[in-house]
Amino acid sequence: MTLELLASLDYDTSTLRSKSWDEFAESGSPEFDFIITVCDNAAGEVCPIWPGRPLIAHWGVADPVAFVGSEDATRRFFSRTYRELENRIKLLTSLPIETLDHLGLQRRLKEIGKAVPPDEQKP
Repeated sequence: MTLELLASLDYDTSTLRSKSWDEFAESGSPEFDFIITVCDNAAGEVCPIWPGRPLIAHWGVADPVAFVGSEDATRRFFSRTYRELENRIKLLTSLPIETLDHLGLQRRLKEIGKAVPPDEQKP
């Protein structure tokens, strides 16, 4: 259903694949500026030691694969999860990174992890 949703949004996923974080802890792997986990069950896991000094945040979302309901309800759940992550990514990319120090940026990353899409905010 994820691939179906992304295709409906005109994303080309043909060259993408799921990766273990072990791939990125190997010698010669690129250094990251940010490490963001999204799985609810990843919140309590210990992350590996990453090269460089990346900022790490957890943006937990409910796993749509674990959702139980009709096919239509499941599609809506996948769509809601997509919108939640899309909203957080937009907030991240709009940060004035050059004006924030390391701790300020870390605080903002954690705040973004609690954001909900505007169409789901309570009045």
